[in-house]
Amino acid sequence: MRLLDWLIVLAFVVYAVGVGLRHRRQASRSLEEYFLAGRSLSGWKAGLSMAATQYGADTPLLVTGIVAVSGVFGVWQFWIYGLTFLFMGFVLAGAWRRAGVVTDAELTEVRYGGPPAAVLRGVKAIYQGTIINCVSLAWVLFAAAKVAEPFLLWDQWLPAGLFLPMVGLVEAIGVPLSIDGPDSADVWIRTASNLISLLFILTVTALYSATGGLRSVVATDVVQIGIMFVGTVAFSVFVVREVGGLGEMTARMQTSFAGGGPDGITPSQILAFTPGQAKDATLTVLSMLGLLWLINSVSDGSGYLAQRSMACRSDRDAKTAAVVFTFAQVVVRSLIWLPIAVGLLVLFPPDPTLSPALLQGDREATFVRGMAELLPVGVMGLMLTGMLAALASTVDTHLNWGASYWTNDLYKRFVCQAWRGSEPSGRSLLWVARGSSLVILVIALAIMSQLTSINQAWQINLLFGAGLGVVQVLRWLWWRMNAWGEIAAMVVSVVAAPVLLTTFGDDQQALRLLLVGALSTLAALVAVWLKGPEAPEVLGEFYRRVRPVGFWRPVGEPVDPAGALSGPARLGRALTAILLCAVTVFSVLVGLGTWLLGSPAPAGLPSTVWVVGLLALAAAVTPLWYRFGYGRD
Repeated sequence: MRLLDWLIVLAFVVYAVGVGLRHRRQASRSLEEYFLAGRSLSGWKAGLSMAATQYGADTPLLVTGIVAVSGVFGVWQFWIYGLTFLFMGFVLAGAWRRAGVVTDAELTEVRYGGPPAAVLRGVKAIYQGTIINCVSLAWVLFAAAKVAEPFLLWDQWLPAGLFLPMVGLVEAIGVPLSIDGPDSADVWIRTASNLISLLFILTVTALYSATGGLRSVVATDVVQIGIMFVGTVAFSVFVVREVGGLGEMTARMQTSFAGGGPDGITPSQILAFTPGQAKDATLTVLSMLGLLWLINSVSDGSGYLAQRSMACRSDRDAKTAAVVFTFAQVVVRSLIWLPIAVGLLVLFPPDPTLSPALLQGDREATFVRGMAELLPVGVMGLMLTGMLAALASTVDTHLNWGASYWTNDLYKRFVCQAWRGSEPSGRSLLWVARGSSLVILVIALAIMSQLTSINQAWQINLLFGAGLGVVQVLRWLWWRMNAWGEIAAMVVSVVAAPVLLTTFGDDQQALRLLLVGALSTLAALVAVWLKGPEAPEVLGEFYRRVRPVGFWRPVGEPVDPAGALSGPARLGRALTAILLCAVTVFSVLVGLGTWLLGSPAPAGLPSTVWVVGLLALAAAVTPLWYRFGYGRD
């Protein structure tokens, strides 16, 4: 890296720290100011903040690995979440705002009543805020080490008196962290250098996120995603140019892998968007993809997505945030990443001797190799800044979100109100919020040290969250859902996930997800049948406060007869908007993606007709979903 590259990185660091300091007084006023930015966010800003969080340094590496091992069709396990995001926007975003809570765990005591609701709130705070949150953060940090290793060479920059003690520390810990694996000759030097890089990045991120709260997180997110978009587009251009152009990239793919690529995958399977030409598009896999938007831990927007919705200034802004997020997440970033993934597969052919497990991690690392070998001065600095900014945007959200559980749901609700019988001061809450961010970091670093690939952590997290999805949606749409149903689903998920991880191999991940989702949902429905609905006064208060759509007539009729009667119709209108908007999103994605990569069209259909037809369909249905989604009921 040259001086210009470093100046670009330094400029972002100065900006991020400055934003945190600028918002520190507003963030110190209350928990709502700290965790929800005073409920003042516009829709576009909240949506871009969501996208920045998921535009992490880990995801382009993960997508690069998936395309090499499973083909473009394998990325549908990300894209199908577009339905989750649209469901949150058109059905639930306004409800999250009207609930008036700080975290999704707090919602449990608004939706349910009595001791079971309190227990559920505490368990959710630990399960979501610690287990799922820290595993997610761990794979982000794992990716950060891969990105930093070729560029941040602390062993060459620091005096031996400062660097060697760090080498001794990592050797004593005994956990190697290097792209080249534990058997490389200088593994402990690389591990020490990577640890210093992580500590530097985390210090900067924690400084502005813990100081300025969600306001500083969102302000930096908007700049971060802009840098990442520009840098990644530049990277994509250089990769495609190095290959010889888009057409040459497709041709070389066909030639290079004519005899089969990694694990026997063919060129058509690598490039295919549709299941007819895809690798391993079995009925089980297709069933999993059809349900994955529902059987996941954020099926109703729970977590930092709900946090952004709750931080919006109006219901319409909350809805817009989800739509902006969906297009940025599913369409824009994918159309930038896919040419990079395919181009790198051509430029850096995979090692045929690697096992499938090691191949995934090796292909993830080629993204960083491409940056190091293909980008010139200036563009390198922009891309590295974008990657570090993407890392920071993910880390700052997970720190702020995780701290909100520890502060609002564990310390305030149980330590102070339940145990001590008193209300905590605003000052003590803010100190707990800032301190808990550091504890979350330590836990995530410990988990990170045990990972072998980003995909490994992502699959584990997905499995543990698969049993929560259906019940989280039902609590908004169905008045009979109770706290015991959610508790049962969570218990079954925690018990079943480890058993399935050891019983079924990674090649049966789709079956594992379907089993966890089915078993947890069944347990929840049994609990609902045994325990019955919540008390009428609890349900009535929730309806008055949130005004949910769906099947609430027995509860809502005494409060709002017209609204209760129209609940199913309003839900139908929202579902129609979701379906039509999804047609636009996926048609644009597949149409433009097919054109960029030269992907095969469905059997018997000319490629030009396929692409033009998809784009025409997207344009035709856009006014319809806007009318259903934003028009008056």
